[in-house]
Amino acid sequence: MRTHTRYRLSLYLLLTPFLAGITLLVVIPAGLSFALAFTSYDALSPPVWRGVQNYRHLLADDLFRRAVVNSLTFLALTVPLRTLITLGLALLLRRPRRGIRFYRAAVYMPTVIPGVAYALIWLWILNPVYGPLNLVLGALNLPTAAWLVDPRTALPALALAALFQIGEGFVVLLAGLQHIPDDYYDAAALDGAGRMALFRHVTLPLLAPWLFLVIIRDIIASAQNTFTPALLMTGGGPYYATLFLPLLIYQTAFDRFRFGEGAAMTTLLFAGVGGLIMLVWRISGGWGYDDSV
Repeated sequence: MRTHTRYRLSLYLLLTPFLAGITLLVVIPAGLSFALAFTSYDALSPPVWRGVQNYRHLLADDLFRRAVVNSLTFLALTVPLRTLITLGLALLLRRPRRGIRFYRAAVYMPTVIPGVAYALIWLWILNPVYGPLNLVLGALNLPTAAWLVDPRTALPALALAALFQIGEGFVVLLAGLQHIPDDYYDAAALDGAGRMALFRHVTLPLLAPWLFLVIIRDIIASAQNTFTPALLMTGGGPYYATLFLPLLIYQTAFDRFRFGEGAAMTTLLFAGVGGLIMLVWRISGGWGYDDSV
């Protein structure tokens, strides 16, 4: 009994610095931001209570609605594609073979590139004059585009750049695949199951909790990670085609000094991401996440 108590006490002690950091850096700022959302505040004079006027103003603001639509479009493009690409690469690179460490490192490498450097790299790749993407398309006699200048291609171009930073999800799915015992595959193979049947009836059900974790993580990350590429590569243009919520929040709060409206947008973004996660949870039924991991 004493050993168990000491073990639990040691766990709490180990968690204390983490919980203190979360409280100081996340919980308190989030609470202050939520309170600020009901005020008018310009950082020069004391906050003035406005009630829900900030939210009413945002719901009637065309720019805010455009940013919401752009953010949802970006999520609809990137989350399914990133999940499929991550799953495909994890299945391809799950077995040990010659050079497997190099291939796995190559998949993970774009994830460790700092956001600013990654945006500048893609600014060069997507350059319509000397960018390698247009040079390759031209060499194949395929149509080229002014990717970041044309409103029709700017958002898909940013989504394309986001498809290569999948290292964290790749590691999670790779761990999930290696968690599946080979005995299951051997037993199914003895029953005459082919590759598709093995994937459908063995791999997918047992990997579902890990897939659910990757999708949830991707929704949260994709809702926030549009800020740096939109700021550096397009500035939200052309014609607001790449104006996402994080960029609009930054411009409202720090360019126009409307911190109350910026806080209200942050609250709505938080609520929207939470709603999407709950929707995925309801659709998937949790995918057995409670007792499979």
